[in-house]
Amino acid sequence: MISLLRKYKFWKVLLLLLLLYFLTNLLFYLFSDQIIFQSTKLDKNYKYDFKQPFKEYFITTPDSNTVNIIHFTAPAVSKGLIFYLHGNAGDLSRWGEYAIDFTQLGYDVVMFDYHGYGKSTGNPNHDNLESDASLVFNWINSNFKFSKIIIYGRSLGSALATELAAKTSPDLLILETPFAEFGDVVYWPLRPLLNWLPQDEDFSNAAFLSKVKCRKVIFHGTNDWVVPLSSAQKLIPMLDDPRDFILIEGGGHKDLREFDLYHSKLAEILK
Repeated sequence: MISLLRKYKFWKVLLLLLLLYFLTNLLFYLFSDQIIFQSTKLDKNYKYDFKQPFKEYFITTPDSNTVNIIHFTAPAVSKGLIFYLHGNAGDLSRWGEYAIDFTQLGYDVVMFDYHGYGKSTGNPNHDNLESDASLVFNWINSNFKFSKIIIYGRSLGSALATELAAKTSPDLLILETPFAEFGDVVYWPLRPLLNWLPQDEDFSNAAFLSKVKCRKVIFHGTNDWVVPLSSAQKLIPMLDDPRDFILIEGGGHKDLREFDLYHSKLAEILK
């Protein structure tokens, strides 16, 4: 009798676990974009307040949405342009604060919010974000003339930056806290749900980095809990010079700019 009761409890627990797994898969499938993309919204009348000169633009996407762009100008004669593709969380009200790292080195900076981020309209997914990056890059080339164009991608934006650089001809590609594959940033208990995540070449630095013809530089920290260092290190063989993998001891996912090494290496690269 006791043995039967134990078997009954075992099968009951197993059935509950299987049901939970099925429901989790279903919810992840239905709401995967909302789970993956941590966008924040801004009212269309929101006024940016940055401590340096900038201009704001809106352009229309092929699917009739709008993309919000900010162009920060260098304080003197510009050395070139940094086309900055930001990370997964937040919007330009946050990411615009990082432009000073590049303008103080003599570069203009163009940043934009992806579909569904900030003042940009529409829904975020890989195809829309990839299309946004190409659209803004072409808009830059049609409206401005710079002696040098550098594509800079951070975290999720690193995969968009690498894909864009593989299809265009920038002078330099810089990646901050990149992953090799998007699945590398997903941990248990979500890892069994990878079938619902972007597949193949969607958000993959590994798929495109070897196709990039210009110099490629990577910044990564030893204490990054979002993108494991082991994932970023898979990209080292795709660099022309392994010394262009710049490891910041103690650096995390969000704080590399707090380290002197980040700024000294950035200044050396952008001289």
